[in-house]
Amino acid sequence: MKLYEYIHQGGFIMYILVLLNIIGFAVMITKFWLFNKEKKNTGILADEIKGRINSSKEKDMTALIEISKQEVASYISQVERGLNTVKIIASISPLLGLLGTVIGVLLAFQIMSNKGLSDPSYFAQGISMALITTVGGMIVAIPHFVGHSYLLGMLDALESKLEKEVLTRVL
Repeated sequence: MKLYEYIHQGGFIMYILVLLNIIGFAVMITKFWLFNKEKKNTGILADEIKGRINSSKEKDMTALIEISKQEVASYISQVERGLNTVKIIASISPLLGLLGTVIGVLLAFQIMSNKGLSDPSYFAQGISMALITTVGGMIVAIPHFVGHSYLLGMLDALESKLEKEVLTRVL
């Protein structure tokens, strides 16, 4: 059976899962690229942050450290945008798969109550939909959970490196 046939057999839930998968992978690929680019440019970023800190005319070391950390945190929060989308997709995909399972079983029982079990192929269509959407939800969720965790690790490494470089330049 071809992939399109599986998606079509899974019904509208599978189309939603495919759309979420495309959006999630687009965000993950963009973030992988952005985090790698930003990690290579931490020196330039540290100089920019140092310039903003020096314009504050603060001379107290404790205050400079605090301002530096706030600047880095502000920058990291901007870079982090969109990462929650991946987490949300990873979280709701299994639930959508479960919804498809319930709908498929419901359809199977409706068909069984209307037509009886004289032709099991009608009943099998509902069960097939149930199983396909369950698998689809897991197929979408697993790589997004892994990708989200990996991206968080990359973000933490970027924040650590940037904070170290900013503090080295400011102090």
